[in-house]
Amino acid sequence: QVELVESGGGSVQAGGSLRLSCSVSGYAYCVAWFRQAPGNEREHVASFHMRDEKTYYGDFMKGRFTISADSAKRTIYLQGADLQPGDSATYYCGATAAVSSCRIWYGIQFWGKGVPVTISS
Repeated sequence: QVELVESGGGSVQAGGSLRLSCSVSGYAYCVAWFRQAPGNEREHVASFHMRDEKTYYGDFMKGRFTISADSAKRTIYLQGADLQPGDSATYYCGATAAVSSCRIWYGIQFWGKGVPVTISS
C-alpha cells in the first residue's frame, strides 16, 4: 500500500512559478504527477523512478516542469515555471508498486487527493 499526500497548490499569475510536493509512504516503484482540467483526460506531467532516479516528462512538459526527490525519496517535487492559464488544473500525485509505467494514468495503482492550481492572466 502506498499513501500519497500532495501539498503546495494555489493561485499564481501567468509567468509565475509554483512547487508542488508529494509525500510518499510505503514502497513505490515510480511516482508521477498528472493533471486534469475540467472536461479533459488526466494528463501525464512527469514521473520519477525510485530505483534508478530516471525522470520522464509528458509531451510539451519538459523545459517548464521539473520533477525531483529529496535525499530520502520520501517527497517528490514538481517545480513549474513560466506557468500559463492553460496549466490550470487539479494536480495529482500517483504511484505504482509493481514494475510498470507511471506515464499512463490507468496504470497508476495509488492516487493522492489532488491539489488545485490556478494560473490567472
